[in-house]
Amino acid sequence: MIEIKNVTKIYGGKNKAVDGLSITIPTGEIVGFIGPNGAGKTTTIRMMTGVLTPDEGEILLNGTDIVKEPLNAKKQFGIVPDNADIFLRLKGIEYLNFMGDIYDVASSERKQRIEDMAKTFEMEHALNDKILSYSHGMRQKIVIMGALICDPDIWILDEPMTGLDPQSSFSLKQMMKQHAAKGKTVFFSTHVLEVAEKLCDKVAIINKGKILFFGTLEELRETYKSSDSLEEIFLEAIHHA
Repeated sequence: MIEIKNVTKIYGGKNKAVDGLSITIPTGEIVGFIGPNGAGKTTTIRMMTGVLTPDEGEILLNGTDIVKEPLNAKKQFGIVPDNADIFLRLKGIEYLNFMGDIYDVASSERKQRIEDMAKTFEMEHALNDKILSYSHGMRQKIVIMGALICDPDIWILDEPMTGLDPQSSFSLKQMMKQHAAKGKTVFFSTHVLEVAEKLCDKVAIINKGKILFFGTLEELRETYKSSDSLEEIFLEAIHHA
């Protein structure tokens, strides 16, 4: 479970990137975080994962405060950031073992998870190459694999489909469904409304740092009865914010 309580983040002393945001992401669900560029999605995710500190409010990950107990909180989640260009001089396998070491993943479990994910994402042939030589899509895959190697309870994914080929994108969606079905939490941001519509149990729409809507797609359509199209509903929601 993710609990965000009255969280505010201010840049430059006056620009509220996130403004009094409160939302609870329950276990066993996939929740899509959608909004226009600059709406506050990435800032929110960076606060959730301890990269940024909220100016106000608190964030709890499975009951653990990310500010007061950062190490314990960070054990609860795996994060796929918005930029996959990390640790470029490491080989893929070195990066995965590095992530496994950080999360104390046993060698036997680690080996099996790496083999399984490498097969899923068709990365077997590339693990001994440096990440610097990878295409953007391959870098996205290795970052996803690194985030999931510890089998975290909470998945926090910032635009995870970016750069993925159709097969890998499909595989990741299936993995997200399976994770939620085990009673775990999946929270991901996306610009692709079709993905949110087909994949999510609930969606949260954010604009100008505020949550405009949080609930099921059925509840969203009931709130905005002017259209059945999620794209048109989304545009109406942010237009009238």
